[in-house]
Parts: sequence; structure tokens; C-alpha cells
Amino acid sequence: MFYCTRRAVPLLKQQGGGSIINLSSVAGRLGYPLRTPYAAAKWAVVGFTKSLAMELGPANIRVNAIQPGMVEGERIERVVSAKAKALGVSVEEYQRQLLAKVSLRRMVQAADIANMALFLATDAGHNISGQALSVCGNVESLA
Repeated sequence: MFYCTRRAVPLLKQQGGGSIINLSSVAGRLGYPLRTPYAAAKWAVVGFTKSLAMELGPANIRVNAIQPGMVEGERIERVVSAKAKALGVSVEEYQRQLLAKVSLRRMVQAADIANMALFLATDAGHNISGQALSVCGNVESLA
């Protein structure tokens, strides 16, 4: 993120502004027991985003972070399966436990994340900067 941003900023300044969108995680707004290094890295993305927004705002460059929750797909299936096995419960039971901590009781789709990025990158989001926006169905807890 740092190296990409370092390369992009001069180009964005040259063209009169733009939008930088970083990817964090809901772990960047909640504590995440037994995954402390991961959570710390995702919180760092939020700090990076907020600081850059302050630095680059005068150059008309908006900087935001998206914090996805559980995104439906192969990756989360592997995570759920491995964790269920480690806990000695069925995949279905563990997934039920996870979704019980999500207000909407469902995972998000990759398209939900893409739609938020599109919104932030276009004129529709022209006054949004320095924000960490969760697209997660309201994950209430990772504990």
C-alpha cells in the first residue's frame, strides 16, 4: 500500500486530484483475539488512510479505506472449514456461530466491496475522505 501510494500520488497531483482506496478489514475496527498481528496491520491501514487524507486533501486527493467483513467465496470457506475442524464442530455449526455475530446474518459478496470502491472512486463520493467504511453486514464481534 505504501509503495503503491508513493508512486501514485505524484501522478494524481499532476492530474489535479483523484481517489485512493485502501483495503483494511473489520479487524481494523474491532479487537481480534488470537489474530493480533493481523488486526494490528488492519488498524495500521486505517491510520495510514486517515493521515494521508489529511496530507493529500489540499491536492484534491481523497483517501478512504474499505473494511470488508466475511466475503463469500473460497477463502472464507477454507477459513471456516479449518476453524471448525480445530474446534471439533461441523462447518455448518461454526458458520452459524460466525453469522450470529453479524447483524444481517449473512456474508457479503465481492460485488459489495467493488460497489463501495466504485462509489468512492466516482463523483458520487467526491466529498468522502479520511473514512474507514465497513462493508460487512455489521460484524458485531470477532471474539
